[in-house]
Amino acid sequence: MPHGAYDIALLARTGRLGRHGLALAVGGYVGIAVAMAVMWVVSPLVALVLFVAVASVHFGEDWTMLDEPLLKMAAGTAIIAAAAIGHPAQVAALFVTMAGGPGGAAIARAAIAVAPVALLVTSVGIWVAWREGAREWAAATAVAIVALILLPPVAGFALFFVFLHSPRHLSEARALLDDMPRAKWLTTGAAMSALAIGGWWLFAWRIEALPADMTAQAFQLLAAVALPHLLLSRWLERRLDPAVSGPGNEFCVRGTDP
Repeated sequence: MPHGAYDIALLARTGRLGRHGLALAVGGYVGIAVAMAVMWVVSPLVALVLFVAVASVHFGEDWTMLDEPLLKMAAGTAIIAAAAIGHPAQVAALFVTMAGGPGGAAIARAAIAVAPVALLVTSVGIWVAWREGAREWAAATAVAIVALILLPPVAGFALFFVFLHSPRHLSEARALLDDMPRAKWLTTGAAMSALAIGGWWLFAWRIEALPADMTAQAFQLLAAVALPHLLLSRWLERRLDPAVSGPGNEFCVRGTDP
């Protein structure tokens, strides 16, 4: 579910930058993604730490019912922590492969250490969401956390990402790009996703410093596109008309039932 595939279209629609400003913004977006990709080669441990931090912040954005940024980040961290406490050896092995050394295991242990607090905050968030009427969201999140603990890490994360996290952001993007024809919507998503995968393949071709494991490389690619996606979403959020987050778009912004 490539919700970041519509970032450029959203930037062009809502950024109000003009042609020159849009070109600079797109260049900056691509430059950040490339810089993150290069970091996996020159300093993979730092890249892993940054990836975990960005993922925690980005997943925490789903928790609009929590006002405190630290609580949002804790709830976002629960996605990683749940997999770490359920399958510590597998998560540690994946992180070691991504980091290219034992430092990855330390990151996995850190995720386990913060798991109690992260899962407690998430439990509170689920209760608040249920109390406020977002019962489908609350139930889906609870199921996702349990799946991350019980299922293999990649499978649990895929279920969370495809069925809970991405649909929220895709709904928001579709609401903002409501006049885009369906054919163009599908073509844009497919083309930008293929461009990202193809760009990573060209980048990773013959670079021995990157892991041979394709799962690790898939997460590294996800990290490369996640950083500019997070920065753009934060920037656009400040520029959007408040009407966009009005009652008619409640599901997209608050994660509540449609």
